[in-house]
Amino acid sequence: MASLIHELITQSATQTPDATALRAGDRSWSYVQLADEVQRTAALYAQLGLSGGERVAVWLDKRAETVFALFGASRAGGVFVPVNPLLKPAQVEYILKDCNVRVLVTSAERLALLQEVLPRCHDLRQVVVTGDTVAAPVDPLRIVRWADRPEAAAPAVDAIDADMAAILYTSGSTGRPKGVVLSHRNLVAGAASVSSYLENTADDRILAVLPLSFDYGLNQLTTAFQVGACAVLMNYLMPRDIVRMVQRERITGLAAVPPLWVQLAQLDWPPEVGAHLRYITNSGGHMPANVLAALRARLPTMKPYLMYGLTEAFRSTYLPPAELDRRPGSMGKAIPNAQVLVVREDGTECEPGEPGELVHRGVHVSLGYWNDLEKTAERFRPAPGQPAGLPMAEIAVWSGDTVKRDEEGFLYFVGRRDEMIKTSGYRVSPTEVEEVVYTTEAAAEAAAIGVPHPVLGQAIVLVVFTPAAPAHAPETILATCRERLPGFMVPVRVLVHETPLPRNPNGKIDRKQLGEVYAALFDGA
Repeated sequence: MASLIHELITQSATQTPDATALRAGDRSWSYVQLADEVQRTAALYAQLGLSGGERVAVWLDKRAETVFALFGASRAGGVFVPVNPLLKPAQVEYILKDCNVRVLVTSAERLALLQEVLPRCHDLRQVVVTGDTVAAPVDPLRIVRWADRPEAAAPAVDAIDADMAAILYTSGSTGRPKGVVLSHRNLVAGAASVSSYLENTADDRILAVLPLSFDYGLNQLTTAFQVGACAVLMNYLMPRDIVRMVQRERITGLAAVPPLWVQLAQLDWPPEVGAHLRYITNSGGHMPANVLAALRARLPTMKPYLMYGLTEAFRSTYLPPAELDRRPGSMGKAIPNAQVLVVREDGTECEPGEPGELVHRGVHVSLGYWNDLEKTAERFRPAPGQPAGLPMAEIAVWSGDTVKRDEEGFLYFVGRRDEMIKTSGYRVSPTEVEEVVYTTEAAAEAAAIGVPHPVLGQAIVLVVFTPAAPAHAPETILATCRERLPGFMVPVRVLVHETPLPRNPNGKIDRKQLGEVYAALFDGA
């Protein structure tokens, strides 16, 4: 049984050495070949003097070297920091400085973009450059070629499962992104838990389309390696490319976030895909009911798993496919080896149907936020209901999300504390408004935001993207909202975007950015 995250690969390399572990483009790596690449990369880090617990940042698109670099850092005793490839140089600089990165792995093209910012990254010492292009020097850094990795494996590093393994930067709803510190135990337990309820086996072929800097994206690799399955890497340009890749690679498992599912649900899927696409998963936001219905109609044999998670505790809940029709809108129950509580402000448990804060306890709870004691103390607090005489309190994640549970313990999302709209004295979940909007099929994307208003406190403003640009879309949407929602939840205004709504680095619709754009909408009203 693997205890460290890189041991998932070596374990499968021992059990099924010739099985395909990784696909990128037209190339494949067996588990024994992947283990060798990881060992060679670890040996390079050792040559560079990487010490236990030091951070290795990887700023690359989704390619095989990205996987080698991440898991190689783990094998060398370091901590890997996957940096979203969509970030700009100033954002990369912030991450490199915030968690004191010692080694950066990137391409020559990306290194050129960082020429100005890297000298300000005080702890950075070496940059490992992939590809054949000769990189320009960056004083005072040492530039190392990926091709110069040693052939021999480095000695195993003494580490335990409680040690740091990764730092994942969340996009954050306010302020700078926060670095969530994950242990080997967090990552290995998460892979085991998710792969168990998805019923993953060595026969699975899992498509990785989400950023590996996103815990949900990274999980596509770890769940595959947990069971000796094949992970297929993809950098896609258009949703139609994903459909083609699913067909070509005979993908059995596909994960995406709601904005991407909205687009995929509008496409025609070849009938033969149903012969191998065993399941899909959704996390990172609520899957609109009409989108789920469209996907099920196009892919009648696949099983949809609706999941809820937060980087601070990995996954928290999932709804078994068998419960979809019985419990529409439910987040499900806790994932294996976790407990999810719904509590009042005083920490006591809520009654069925009573909204409260979701609190996650168990092995998936991360180690907190890097270099931020104040925010860690806000989110990571003693678990409720512990015995008074317990000498050391167990720490749980207090999610900030409002949920409620039914009589059988199934959970339902109400809203995020930092996204809830307070209008006319009412607290309104934007998700509830958006769900109604999607039923009209007049909008491909929708975001309900709270905008300062001199009378209402906050006015509900709905921002929509309508690719066909029907002139009557706002009227259709408002008519449906008036029919389906109480008056205080009906948007005051519907604004039509001519382009898709902005997204944060994890692919979610960026409510914060939209809120800033329209903050002065009612000034002078």
